[in-house]
Amino acid sequence: MKKFLAVLGVVALASSCSSSNSRTASVPQARQPNVIFILADDLGYSELGAYGNTFNETPNLDKLAAEGVRFTSAYAAAPVCSPYRAALMVGQYPARIGITDYLRPDAAGHLDTAYVTLAEMFQQNGYKTGIVGKWHLSGYLNHKAPEETLPDKHGFDEVLISENRGIANGTYFHPYHFNREVAKKLPGDKEYLTDRQNVEAVEFIERNKEKPFFLYLSHYGVHTQLHGKPALVDKFRKKPGAGTSAPSKENPDNDPYKKYPSDYWAPKNNPHLAAQLYSIDEGVGMIMEKLKSLGLDKNTIVIFTSDNGGESNVTSNAPLRAGKSTLYEGGVREPLIVWNPSRFAQGAVVQEPVVNFDFYPTLLETIGAKNTAQKFDGLSFAKLLKTPGASLPARNFYWHYPLAEPHFLGGRSAGSIRKGDWKLIEFFDKDKEQLYNLKEDIGEQNDLAKKYPEKVKELQKDLAAWRTQVGAKI
Repeated sequence: MKKFLAVLGVVALASSCSSSNSRTASVPQARQPNVIFILADDLGYSELGAYGNTFNETPNLDKLAAEGVRFTSAYAAAPVCSPYRAALMVGQYPARIGITDYLRPDAAGHLDTAYVTLAEMFQQNGYKTGIVGKWHLSGYLNHKAPEETLPDKHGFDEVLISENRGIANGTYFHPYHFNREVAKKLPGDKEYLTDRQNVEAVEFIERNKEKPFFLYLSHYGVHTQLHGKPALVDKFRKKPGAGTSAPSKENPDNDPYKKYPSDYWAPKNNPHLAAQLYSIDEGVGMIMEKLKSLGLDKNTIVIFTSDNGGESNVTSNAPLRAGKSTLYEGGVREPLIVWNPSRFAQGAVVQEPVVNFDFYPTLLETIGAKNTAQKFDGLSFAKLLKTPGASLPARNFYWHYPLAEPHFLGGRSAGSIRKGDWKLIEFFDKDKEQLYNLKEDIGEQNDLAKKYPEKVKELQKDLAAWRTQVGAKI
């Protein structure tokens, strides 16, 4: 694992961006803003109502989008989980960090404690920090990994409902296989994981209302195997166009509380995915209600996004191509909503591309932090939140996803670059390139590599130079 090499001097960053948007209020703040970062797992680009979905129901998230800033070109630094999360915590490309694929339960690799994580930055600036849910930046001693570094080693004061074992295949009803030590807390016989996370998030806010806090609500849903609460699944089964699938042979009695019940593998309008997303959305509503009841809403920034594209087996990321595990847009372009009407524009849409390792410098600037931190690959997009029509300095976006064998969802060993409207995907396994113009072809259906060979060479050269710069290995 690479060590934290580059250290900058003390930087004083203040939220000095002026706004020409008449709908942005200017409200004096008594203290630094609270920050709540809500991350869904494997939620595709087009699964929220605010992004055009007409089957799923996400009223609270849609309200956040209507009152906040919605991004149409927000990128994940990778098409799978762990590298996204590493980039979020460090503010660098996954290839520079050295985590380019999801970490297996027995992995020797983990996020190096030498980095100053996003959570540690908040701690250094007087914040109480907490994570509720998924970490996935370490192997686990329970799986005989040689060592593990869980969130408490990376700046989180409170670690709640977080895994200490492998998370694959989902356990959404208590007891949770990824952490067998978690005791049941909620009333009723069948505690549901997303409900538990939502309650823990609200209680964290209540406990820490007297000082600034950073809450990372990292959901395990809607990661497969999909499994919603039975009553909610039935609600969506009754909707026109609901998808269907047979229960697995592992659940021959179709017990709705056991894994793999009917419709869990429905390829379109999946009732379980819709039910899980509805539960996530309910939690957003609970959080917003708690913030308002405590008088904290005007001084809290709420961010909602996803770690990579949805699995194309159980959803569609249309109009984008493909999904999780691929470097097509469906694998790396995510929904992103940023809310705080007191500070930012309201009901705004931002088309400027951003990427998830931009969050670190953005939040550093937004809270007016003074700290020592490592070199960033990301840029602050704070000015876009106040002036949605603004632009950032021109830059390229790069992806590095080397695999020993194809991902089980179909992703291939590849690298990619976006330069302006042009996007090149370079496949390492078959020495082939694909070229697309995203302005004209957001669905990446028209490969222009043969038509524009000079553009292919230009982007290949840029991509190769970047790999050398960050130390990326194929």
